[in-house]
Amino acid sequence: MNEEAILIMDVAEEKMRKAVDHLVEALLGIRAGKANTNILKGIMVDYYGSQTPVSQVASITVPDAKTVLVQPWEKNMIPAIEKAILVANIGLTPSNNGEHIRLSIPALTEDRRKELVKQVKAEGETARVSLRNARREAVDAFKAAQKNGMPEDMAKDGETSAQKLTDKYNKLVDEALAEKEKEIMTV
Repeated sequence: MNEEAILIMDVAEEKMRKAVDHLVEALLGIRAGKANTNILKGIMVDYYGSQTPVSQVASITVPDAKTVLVQPWEKNMIPAIEKAILVANIGLTPSNNGEHIRLSIPALTEDRRKELVKQVKAEGETARVSLRNARREAVDAFKAAQKNGMPEDMAKDGETSAQKLTDKYNKLVDEALAEKEKEIMTV
């Protein structure tokens, strides 16, 4: 492969890697019936006039499989954090004892598990679309390069490599989805 072909493949692989990384990140946010600190990711709280992630104003721990414990570094932050959790509508009701906020994770019903699996599959399809787009862009780049003087066999080899790369990343998507589905369906 020449430098141009290597560059095209590097760009395609970077886009595919980002699609899989994004999928993994999205799957972390899907609650599977077990306590996980990621359920509070993205929840912002008003901290002296600026929106700040909860994780930057409190310690978030998982003392057991059904509880998330939020311990603010300043006690006056408890009401603001409670309000932010309620407003975020993550399906959990916070309770506090004046020292920390406790979030109890309810057991998932069978219907809720099936809904979550559908959500997981939708995230997986979004990742697959990104992979296909990256492959299409690589193939188009090889076709354009061929018109600009790249030998035809090299362009065809590049298209084959793009497909192999797509297959590799599709397998990673399948593995991530299967793992999350198993986690959700485990009672």
